[in-house]
Amino acid sequence: MPLLLPDDAPSNLPQRWLKLLSVQRIGTAGATHRGEPDRTAFQQDYDRIVFSAAFRRMKDKTQVFPLAQSDYVRNRLTHSLEASCVGRSLGTAVGRILVQRHQLQDQLHASDFGAVVASACLAHDIGNPPFGHAGEDAIRDWFCASGLFDKHGLTGAQRADFERYEGNAQGFRLLAQLQSPSNPGGLQLTAAVAASFAKYPCPSWTEQPLTGRSAKKFGYFQADAHFFAEAAEAVGLVARDEAPGAWRRHPLAFLVEAADDICYRVVDFEDAARLGVISYDTAESLLLTVAGGPDRASRLAHIVEPKERIEYLRAKAIGRLVEEAGACFLENEAAIVDGTWDDELLAQSRVKDSLDEIERISYEKIYICRAAMEVEAAGCEVLAGLLECFVTAVEEKAAQLAGGAKPSTRSKVLLTLLPAQFLGPAGRPDEDPYLRLLKVVDFISGMTDSYAVTLYRRLKGIELPGA
Repeated sequence: MPLLLPDDAPSNLPQRWLKLLSVQRIGTAGATHRGEPDRTAFQQDYDRIVFSAAFRRMKDKTQVFPLAQSDYVRNRLTHSLEASCVGRSLGTAVGRILVQRHQLQDQLHASDFGAVVASACLAHDIGNPPFGHAGEDAIRDWFCASGLFDKHGLTGAQRADFERYEGNAQGFRLLAQLQSPSNPGGLQLTAAVAASFAKYPCPSWTEQPLTGRSAKKFGYFQADAHFFAEAAEAVGLVARDEAPGAWRRHPLAFLVEAADDICYRVVDFEDAARLGVISYDTAESLLLTVAGGPDRASRLAHIVEPKERIEYLRAKAIGRLVEEAGACFLENEAAIVDGTWDDELLAQSRVKDSLDEIERISYEKIYICRAAMEVEAAGCEVLAGLLECFVTAVEEKAAQLAGGAKPSTRSKVLLTLLPAQFLGPAGRPDEDPYLRLLKVVDFISGMTDSYAVTLYRRLKGIELPGA
Protein backbone atom coordinates (compact mmCIF):
# COMPACT_ATOMS: atom_id res chain seq x y z
CA MET A 1 0.00 0.00 0.00
CA PRO A 2 1.30 3.51 -0.79
CA LEU A 3 2.76 5.50 2.07
CA LEU A 4 3.51 8.91 0.59
CA LEU A 5 1.03 11.54 -0.59
CA PRO A 6 1.43 13.65 -3.73
CA ASP A 7 3.35 16.90 -3.20
CA ASP A 8 0.17 18.94 -3.80
CA ALA A 9 -1.87 17.11 -1.13
CA PRO A 10 -3.63 19.37 1.42
CA SER A 11 -1.55 20.13 4.51
CA ASN A 12 -4.50 19.91 6.91
CA LEU A 13 -5.06 16.16 6.55
CA PRO A 14 -3.65 15.27 10.01
CA GLN A 15 -6.06 17.70 11.70
CA ARG A 16 -8.93 16.43 9.56
CA TRP A 17 -8.30 12.85 10.65
CA LEU A 18 -8.19 13.82 14.32
CA LYS A 19 -11.62 15.41 13.95
CA LEU A 20 -12.98 12.62 11.77
CA LEU A 21 -12.21 10.18 14.58
CA SER A 22 -14.09 12.23 17.16
CA VAL A 23 -15.14 10.37 20.29
CA GLN A 24 -17.92 12.84 21.07
CA ARG A 25 -20.99 10.79 21.88
CA ILE A 26 -24.37 11.55 20.30
CA GLY A 27 -26.82 13.09 22.75
CA THR A 28 -24.31 13.68 25.56
CA ALA A 29 -23.65 17.41 25.17
CA GLY A 30 -20.11 16.97 23.90
CA ALA A 31 -18.74 14.18 26.13
CA THR A 32 -15.33 13.24 24.67
CA HIS A 33 -13.79 10.57 26.93
CA ARG A 34 -11.57 8.38 24.75
CA GLY A 35 -11.78 5.38 27.09
CA GLU A 36 -8.79 3.38 28.28
CA PRO A 37 -6.02 2.13 25.97
CA ASP A 38 -7.19 -1.46 26.38
CA ARG A 39 -10.85 -0.52 25.77
CA THR A 40 -11.25 2.61 23.72
CA ALA A 41 -14.47 4.52 23.08
CA PHE A 42 -14.72 2.87 19.66
CA GLN A 43 -14.39 -0.61 21.18
CA GLN A 44 -17.11 0.34 23.66
CA ASP A 45 -19.32 1.21 20.66
CA TYR A 46 -18.75 -2.27 19.27
CA ASP A 47 -19.85 -3.80 22.57
CA ARG A 48 -22.94 -1.58 22.81
CA ILE A 49 -24.07 -2.73 19.38
CA VAL A 50 -23.41 -6.42 20.11
CA PHE A 51 -25.48 -6.31 23.31
CA SER A 52 -28.43 -4.48 21.71
CA ALA A 53 -31.71 -6.31 21.12
CA ALA A 54 -31.84 -5.09 17.51
CA PHE A 55 -28.50 -6.78 16.82
CA ARG A 56 -29.69 -10.11 18.23
CA ARG A 57 -32.81 -10.02 16.08
CA MET A 58 -30.69 -10.12 12.94
CA LYS A 59 -30.20 -13.84 13.53
CA ASP A 60 -33.64 -14.32 11.96
CA LYS A 61 -33.53 -11.75 9.19
CA THR A 62 -32.97 -12.52 5.54
CA GLN A 63 -29.53 -12.20 3.96
CA VAL A 64 -30.13 -13.85 0.57
CA PHE A 65 -32.21 -16.95 1.16
CA PRO A 66 -35.34 -16.04 3.18
CA LEU A 67 -36.41 -18.46 5.92
CA ALA A 68 -33.72 -20.88 4.75
CA GLN A 69 -34.17 -24.46 5.92
CA SER A 70 -30.43 -25.11 5.88
CA ASP A 71 -28.48 -24.15 8.99
CA TYR A 72 -25.41 -23.48 6.84
CA VAL A 73 -26.37 -20.33 4.93
CA ARG A 74 -25.74 -16.87 6.32
CA ASN A 75 -28.36 -14.64 7.88
CA ARG A 76 -28.05 -10.91 8.58
CA LEU A 77 -26.34 -11.59 11.90
CA THR A 78 -23.59 -13.83 10.54
CA HIS A 79 -23.15 -11.55 7.52
CA SER A 80 -22.74 -8.53 9.81
CA LEU A 81 -20.20 -10.35 11.99
CA GLU A 82 -18.21 -11.38 8.93
CA ALA A 83 -18.36 -7.86 7.48
CA SER A 84 -17.12 -6.46 10.80
CA CYS A 85 -14.13 -8.82 10.72
CA VAL A 86 -13.25 -7.76 7.19
CA GLY A 87 -13.86 -4.13 8.14
CA ARG A 88 -11.52 -4.39 11.12
CA SER A 89 -8.74 -5.81 8.95
CA LEU A 90 -9.30 -3.22 6.23
CA GLY A 91 -9.58 -0.29 8.64
CA THR A 92 -6.51 -1.32 10.62
CA ALA A 93 -4.40 -1.80 7.50
CA VAL A 94 -5.39 1.62 6.17
CA GLY A 95 -5.03 3.19 9.62
CA ARG A 96 -1.48 1.89 9.98
CA ILE A 97 -0.43 3.78 6.83
CA LEU A 98 -2.38 6.92 7.73
CA VAL A 99 -0.83 7.11 11.21
CA GLN A 100 2.66 6.82 9.68
CA ARG A 101 1.88 9.10 6.77
CA HIS A 102 0.62 11.95 8.97
CA GLN A 103 2.76 11.35 12.07
CA LEU A 104 -0.28 10.73 14.28
CA GLN A 105 1.34 8.16 16.58
CA ASP A 106 0.83 10.30 19.69
CA GLN A 107 -2.90 10.82 19.04
CA LEU A 108 -4.21 7.78 17.16
CA HIS A 109 -3.46 4.11 16.71
CA ALA A 110 -4.11 1.93 13.67
CA SER A 111 -6.55 -0.07 15.76
CA ASP A 112 -8.71 3.05 16.21
CA PHE A 113 -9.47 3.04 12.49
CA GLY A 114 -10.11 -0.70 12.60
CA ALA A 115 -12.48 -0.40 15.57
CA VAL A 116 -14.50 2.41 13.96
CA VAL A 117 -14.94 0.49 10.71
CA ALA A 118 -15.67 -2.79 12.51
CA SER A 119 -18.35 -1.15 14.67
CA ALA A 120 -20.02 0.54 11.72
CA CYS A 121 -19.92 -2.73 9.76
CA LEU A 122 -21.43 -4.57 12.68
CA ALA A 123 -24.46 -2.24 12.55
CA HIS A 124 -24.69 -1.65 8.80
CA ASP A 125 -27.78 -3.87 8.34
CA ILE A 126 -29.32 -3.42 11.77
CA GLY A 127 -32.27 -1.42 10.39
CA ASN A 128 -33.31 -3.88 7.69
CA PRO A 129 -37.00 -4.84 7.96
CA PRO A 130 -38.17 -8.46 7.64
CA PHE A 131 -37.43 -9.97 4.21
CA GLY A 132 -34.67 -7.51 3.38
CA HIS A 133 -35.06 -5.35 0.29
CA ALA A 134 -38.42 -6.95 -0.49
CA GLY A 135 -39.58 -5.74 2.93
CA GLU A 136 -38.45 -2.21 2.13
CA ASP A 137 -40.42 -2.33 -1.14
CA ALA A 138 -43.50 -3.62 0.68
CA ILE A 139 -43.44 -0.72 3.15
CA ARG A 140 -42.97 1.85 0.37
CA ASP A 141 -45.74 0.39 -1.76
CA TRP A 142 -48.23 0.17 1.08
CA PHE A 143 -47.79 3.79 2.13
CA CYS A 144 -47.87 5.09 -1.44
CA ALA A 145 -51.26 3.40 -1.93
CA SER A 146 -52.65 4.27 1.52
CA GLY A 147 -53.89 7.82 0.88
CA LEU A 148 -52.55 8.87 4.29
CA PHE A 149 -50.15 11.52 2.98
CA ASP A 150 -52.91 13.74 1.62
CA LYS A 151 -55.27 12.95 4.50
CA HIS A 152 -52.76 14.25 7.05
CA GLY A 153 -51.10 16.92 4.92
CA LEU A 154 -47.58 15.57 5.40
CA THR A 155 -44.74 17.72 4.12
CA GLY A 156 -42.74 16.65 1.09
CA ALA A 157 -39.88 15.52 3.32
CA GLN A 158 -42.19 13.55 5.62
CA ARG A 159 -43.89 11.86 2.66
CA ALA A 160 -40.53 10.93 1.16
CA ASP A 161 -39.48 9.16 4.37
CA PHE A 162 -42.26 6.63 3.65
CA GLU A 163 -42.32 6.75 -0.15
CA ARG A 164 -38.58 5.99 -0.27
CA TYR A 165 -38.45 4.03 3.00
CA GLU A 166 -34.88 2.94 3.74
CA GLY A 167 -33.39 0.32 6.03
CA ASN A 168 -30.29 2.53 6.25
CA ALA A 169 -32.32 5.36 7.78
CA GLN A 170 -34.11 2.88 10.06
CA GLY A 171 -30.69 1.68 11.19
CA PHE A 172 -29.58 5.15 12.20
CA ARG A 173 -32.91 5.62 14.01
CA LEU A 174 -32.37 2.37 15.92
CA LEU A 175 -28.89 3.40 17.02
CA ALA A 176 -29.71 7.01 17.87
CA GLN A 177 -33.23 6.71 19.31
CA LEU A 178 -34.94 3.33 19.58
CA GLN A 179 -32.29 1.35 21.45
CA SER A 180 -32.00 2.63 25.04
CA PRO A 181 -34.78 5.16 24.31
CA SER A 182 -34.53 6.77 27.76
CA ASN A 183 -31.04 8.01 26.81
CA PRO A 184 -30.75 11.12 24.63
CA GLY A 185 -28.99 9.70 21.58
CA GLY A 186 -30.02 6.07 22.18
CA LEU A 187 -26.87 3.95 22.33
CA GLN A 188 -24.90 7.21 22.39
CA LEU A 189 -22.32 5.98 19.91
CA THR A 190 -19.30 8.08 19.10
CA ALA A 191 -19.78 10.53 16.24
CA ALA A 192 -16.99 8.73 14.33
CA VAL A 193 -18.86 5.41 14.33
CA ALA A 194 -22.29 6.98 13.71
CA ALA A 195 -20.99 8.99 10.74
CA SER A 196 -19.01 6.05 9.31
CA PHE A 197 -22.20 3.97 9.51
CA ALA A 198 -23.95 6.44 7.19
CA LYS A 199 -23.28 5.44 3.59
CA TYR A 200 -25.94 7.91 2.46
CA PRO A 201 -25.54 11.08 4.58
CA CYS A 202 -28.55 12.95 3.25
CA PRO A 203 -32.32 13.23 3.85
CA SER A 204 -35.03 11.51 1.81
CA TRP A 205 -36.11 14.75 0.12
CA THR A 206 -34.29 17.86 -1.05
CA GLU A 207 -35.46 20.74 -3.22
CA GLN A 208 -32.39 20.33 -5.40
CA PRO A 209 -31.77 16.76 -6.65
CA LEU A 210 -28.54 15.25 -5.37
CA THR A 211 -26.13 13.29 -7.54
CA GLY A 212 -23.46 10.70 -6.82
CA ARG A 213 -23.21 7.26 -5.29
CA SER A 214 -23.64 8.52 -1.73
CA ALA A 215 -26.99 10.14 -2.60
CA LYS A 216 -28.72 7.27 -4.40
CA LYS A 217 -30.48 6.42 -1.10
CA PHE A 218 -30.93 8.35 2.14
CA GLY A 219 -29.55 7.92 5.62
CA TYR A 220 -31.93 9.43 8.16
CA PHE A 221 -35.59 10.26 8.73
CA GLN A 222 -36.80 13.79 9.43
CA ALA A 223 -37.52 12.74 13.02
CA ASP A 224 -33.82 11.99 13.55
CA ALA A 225 -32.30 14.91 11.65
CA HIS A 226 -30.99 16.64 14.77
CA PHE A 227 -29.00 13.61 15.89
CA PHE A 228 -27.59 13.11 12.41
CA ALA A 229 -26.54 16.77 12.23
CA GLU A 230 -24.88 16.43 15.64
CA ALA A 231 -22.74 13.53 14.39
CA ALA A 232 -21.93 15.26 11.09
CA GLU A 233 -20.82 18.45 12.79
CA ALA A 234 -18.77 16.64 15.43
CA VAL A 235 -16.61 14.88 12.82
CA GLY A 236 -16.62 17.75 10.34
CA LEU A 237 -18.38 16.13 7.39
CA VAL A 238 -18.24 18.23 4.22
CA ALA A 239 -21.64 19.84 3.67
CA ARG A 240 -23.23 19.70 0.22
CA ASP A 241 -23.81 23.19 -1.16
CA GLU A 242 -26.90 22.18 -3.13
CA ALA A 243 -29.04 21.04 -0.18
CA PRO A 244 -29.17 21.79 3.56
CA GLY A 245 -28.99 18.68 5.70
CA ALA A 246 -26.91 16.77 3.15
CA TRP A 247 -23.22 15.97 3.50
CA ARG A 248 -20.43 14.13 1.76
CA ARG A 249 -19.53 10.76 3.23
CA HIS A 250 -17.26 10.20 6.18
CA PRO A 251 -14.09 8.76 4.59
CA LEU A 252 -14.29 5.54 6.60
CA ALA A 253 -17.81 4.93 5.24
CA PHE A 254 -16.09 3.92 1.99
CA LEU A 255 -14.26 1.18 3.90
CA VAL A 256 -17.52 0.07 5.53
CA GLU A 257 -19.12 -0.15 2.09
CA ALA A 258 -16.14 -2.09 0.73
CA ALA A 259 -16.21 -4.61 3.60
CA ASP A 260 -19.93 -5.18 3.04
CA ASP A 261 -19.46 -5.55 -0.72
CA ILE A 262 -16.56 -7.97 -0.28
CA CYS A 263 -18.60 -10.19 2.01
CA TYR A 264 -21.84 -10.31 0.08
CA ARG A 265 -20.18 -10.79 -3.31
CA VAL A 266 -17.82 -13.53 -2.20
CA VAL A 267 -19.81 -15.17 0.58
CA ASP A 268 -23.18 -15.20 -1.21
CA PHE A 269 -21.39 -17.11 -3.96
CA GLU A 270 -20.11 -19.62 -1.43
CA ASP A 271 -23.60 -20.09 0.04
CA ALA A 272 -25.11 -20.55 -3.41
CA ALA A 273 -22.58 -23.25 -4.30
CA ARG A 274 -23.25 -25.05 -1.03
CA LEU A 275 -27.00 -25.03 -1.74
CA GLY A 276 -26.54 -26.15 -5.36
CA VAL A 277 -27.88 -22.92 -6.86
CA ILE A 278 -24.62 -22.60 -8.81
CA SER A 279 -22.05 -25.30 -9.52
CA TYR A 280 -18.89 -25.71 -7.49
CA ASP A 281 -16.90 -25.43 -10.73
CA THR A 282 -18.41 -22.03 -11.51
CA ALA A 283 -17.76 -20.75 -8.00
CA GLU A 284 -14.22 -22.12 -7.94
CA SER A 285 -13.27 -20.65 -11.30
CA LEU A 286 -14.38 -17.12 -10.46
CA LEU A 287 -13.13 -17.10 -6.87
CA LEU A 288 -9.74 -18.34 -8.02
CA THR A 289 -9.47 -15.39 -10.40
CA VAL A 290 -10.43 -12.92 -7.67
CA ALA A 291 -7.95 -14.56 -5.29
CA GLY A 292 -5.13 -13.85 -7.75
CA GLY A 293 -4.78 -17.15 -9.59
CA PRO A 294 -2.90 -20.36 -8.72
CA ASP A 295 0.24 -18.48 -7.64
CA ARG A 296 -1.63 -16.83 -4.76
CA ALA A 297 -3.70 -19.92 -3.97
CA SER A 298 -0.99 -22.56 -4.03
CA ARG A 299 -2.61 -24.77 -1.36
CA LEU A 300 -5.58 -25.41 -3.63
CA ALA A 301 -3.71 -28.22 -5.38
CA HIS A 302 -3.64 -30.16 -2.10
CA ILE A 303 -7.36 -29.81 -1.27
CA VAL A 304 -9.73 -32.44 -2.69
CA GLU A 305 -13.15 -31.80 -1.13
CA PRO A 306 -15.14 -29.23 -3.20
CA LYS A 307 -16.58 -27.56 -0.12
CA GLU A 308 -13.13 -27.08 1.39
CA ARG A 309 -11.75 -25.78 -1.91
CA ILE A 310 -14.44 -23.09 -1.99
CA GLU A 311 -13.84 -22.17 1.66
CA TYR A 312 -10.12 -21.78 0.98
CA LEU A 313 -10.70 -19.67 -2.11
CA ARG A 314 -13.25 -17.54 -0.26
CA ALA A 315 -10.61 -16.65 2.33
CA LYS A 316 -7.97 -15.91 -0.33
CA ALA A 317 -10.41 -13.81 -2.37
CA ILE A 318 -11.39 -11.74 0.66
CA GLY A 319 -7.73 -11.13 1.46
CA ARG A 320 -7.01 -9.97 -2.09
CA LEU A 321 -10.01 -7.63 -2.13
CA VAL A 322 -9.02 -6.12 1.23
CA GLU A 323 -5.64 -5.29 -0.30
CA GLU A 324 -7.26 -3.79 -3.41
CA ALA A 325 -9.76 -1.66 -1.50
CA GLY A 326 -7.11 -0.41 0.93
CA ALA A 327 -4.70 0.55 -1.84
CA CYS A 328 -7.42 2.45 -3.70
CA PHE A 329 -8.39 4.34 -0.54
CA LEU A 330 -4.83 5.37 0.21
CA GLU A 331 -4.15 6.46 -3.35
CA ASN A 332 -7.21 8.71 -3.29
CA GLU A 333 -7.05 9.80 0.35
CA ALA A 334 -7.04 13.57 -0.23
CA ALA A 335 -10.05 13.47 -2.57
CA ILE A 336 -11.93 11.14 -0.23
CA VAL A 337 -11.33 13.38 2.78
CA ASP A 338 -12.31 16.60 0.99
CA GLY A 339 -15.49 15.03 -0.39
CA THR A 340 -14.71 15.12 -4.12
CA TRP A 341 -14.40 11.33 -4.37
CA ASP A 342 -17.77 9.57 -4.56
CA ASP A 343 -17.12 6.16 -6.07
CA GLU A 344 -16.97 2.53 -5.01
CA LEU A 345 -13.47 1.47 -3.97
CA LEU A 346 -13.79 -1.96 -5.58
CA ALA A 347 -14.78 -0.35 -8.89
CA GLN A 348 -11.07 0.51 -9.21
CA SER A 349 -9.96 -3.05 -8.48
CA ARG A 350 -7.75 -4.99 -10.88
CA VAL A 351 -10.25 -7.84 -10.63
CA LYS A 352 -13.28 -5.66 -11.39
CA ASP A 353 -14.23 -7.78 -14.42
CA SER A 354 -14.39 -10.93 -12.31
CA LEU A 355 -16.39 -9.12 -9.63
CA ASP A 356 -18.81 -7.92 -12.29
CA GLU A 357 -19.20 -11.50 -13.55
CA ILE A 358 -19.88 -12.71 -10.00
CA GLU A 359 -22.51 -9.98 -9.64
CA ARG A 360 -24.12 -10.92 -12.97
CA ILE A 361 -24.35 -14.60 -12.07
CA SER A 362 -25.53 -13.76 -8.56
CA TYR A 363 -28.40 -11.71 -9.92
CA GLU A 364 -29.43 -14.26 -12.53
CA LYS A 365 -29.03 -17.43 -10.46
CA ILE A 366 -29.14 -16.42 -6.77
CA TYR A 367 -31.05 -13.23 -6.03
CA ILE A 368 -33.98 -14.04 -8.32
CA CYS A 369 -34.06 -17.82 -7.96
CA ARG A 370 -37.59 -19.21 -7.61
CA ALA A 371 -37.35 -20.17 -3.94
CA ALA A 372 -36.15 -16.70 -2.94
CA MET A 373 -38.81 -14.99 -5.06
CA GLU A 374 -41.64 -17.10 -3.64
CA VAL A 375 -40.73 -16.30 -0.05
CA GLU A 376 -40.13 -12.62 -0.82
CA ALA A 377 -43.53 -12.37 -2.51
CA ALA A 378 -45.13 -13.88 0.56
CA GLY A 379 -43.12 -11.48 2.71
CA CYS A 380 -44.55 -8.51 0.84
CA GLU A 381 -48.04 -9.81 1.60
CA VAL A 382 -47.15 -10.28 5.27
CA LEU A 383 -45.78 -6.76 5.78
CA ALA A 384 -48.63 -5.14 3.89
CA GLY A 385 -51.10 -7.07 6.04
CA LEU A 386 -49.40 -6.06 9.28
CA LEU A 387 -49.27 -2.40 8.23
CA GLU A 388 -52.96 -2.48 7.34
CA CYS A 389 -53.85 -3.92 10.73
CA PHE A 390 -51.77 -1.73 12.99
CA VAL A 391 -51.95 1.56 11.09
CA THR A 392 -55.75 1.23 10.95
CA ALA A 393 -55.84 0.60 14.71
CA VAL A 394 -53.73 3.62 15.67
CA GLU A 395 -55.53 5.85 13.16
CA GLU A 396 -58.93 4.91 14.59
CA LYS A 397 -57.71 5.55 18.14
CA ALA A 398 -56.19 8.89 17.14
CA ALA A 399 -59.48 9.87 15.50
CA GLN A 400 -61.35 9.03 18.71
CA LEU A 401 -58.96 11.17 20.79
CA ALA A 402 -59.64 14.03 18.39
CA GLY A 403 -63.39 13.73 19.02
CA GLY A 404 -64.34 11.09 16.45
CA ALA A 405 -65.96 7.68 16.65
CA LYS A 406 -64.73 4.86 18.85
CA PRO A 407 -62.30 2.35 17.32
CA SER A 408 -63.66 -0.98 16.13
CA THR A 409 -63.40 -3.98 18.42
CA ARG A 410 -60.68 -5.36 16.19
CA SER A 411 -58.64 -2.16 16.46
CA LYS A 412 -59.03 -2.14 20.24
CA VAL A 413 -57.60 -5.65 20.40
CA LEU A 414 -54.76 -4.78 18.05
CA LEU A 415 -53.79 -1.78 20.15
CA THR A 416 -53.22 -4.11 23.12
CA LEU A 417 -50.68 -5.99 20.98
CA LEU A 418 -48.74 -2.82 20.14
CA PRO A 419 -46.05 -2.08 22.77
CA ALA A 420 -46.45 1.34 24.39
CA GLN A 421 -43.11 2.58 23.05
CA PHE A 422 -44.55 2.36 19.53
CA LEU A 423 -47.55 4.52 20.34
CA GLY A 424 -46.84 7.84 22.00
CA PRO A 425 -46.86 9.67 25.31
CA ALA A 426 -48.81 7.81 28.01
CA GLY A 427 -49.36 4.88 25.65
CA ARG A 428 -51.68 6.87 23.37
CA PRO A 429 -51.16 7.37 19.63
CA ASP A 430 -48.98 10.40 18.96
CA GLU A 431 -50.89 13.52 17.95
CA ASP A 432 -48.40 14.17 15.14
CA PRO A 433 -49.53 11.91 12.25
CA TYR A 434 -46.00 11.67 10.86
CA LEU A 435 -44.58 10.37 14.15
CA ARG A 436 -47.65 8.17 14.66
CA LEU A 437 -47.05 6.38 11.37
CA LEU A 438 -43.30 6.23 11.84
CA LYS A 439 -43.70 4.47 15.18
CA VAL A 440 -45.85 1.75 13.62
CA VAL A 441 -43.10 1.25 11.05
CA ASP A 442 -40.58 1.06 13.90
CA PHE A 443 -42.60 -1.81 15.38
CA ILE A 444 -43.00 -3.79 12.18
CA SER A 445 -39.53 -3.18 10.75
CA GLY A 446 -37.97 -4.45 13.97
CA MET A 447 -39.63 -7.88 13.68
CA THR A 448 -37.72 -10.96 12.64
CA ASP A 449 -38.86 -12.81 9.52
CA SER A 450 -40.35 -15.67 11.54
CA TYR A 451 -42.14 -13.45 14.03
CA ALA A 452 -43.67 -11.33 11.25
CA VAL A 453 -45.02 -14.46 9.57
CA THR A 454 -46.34 -15.92 12.83
CA LEU A 455 -48.05 -12.68 13.89
CA TYR A 456 -49.60 -12.24 10.45
CA ARG A 457 -50.97 -15.79 10.47
CA ARG A 458 -52.50 -15.29 13.92
CA LEU A 459 -54.06 -11.92 13.09
CA LYS A 460 -55.58 -13.39 9.94
CA GLY A 461 -56.94 -16.43 11.79
CA ILE A 462 -54.75 -18.85 9.84
CA GLU A 463 -53.05 -20.03 13.02
CA LEU A 464 -53.99 -19.76 16.66
CA PRO A 465 -51.57 -19.47 19.61
CA GLY A 466 -50.76 -22.88 21.04
CA ALA A 467 -52.35 -24.68 18.08
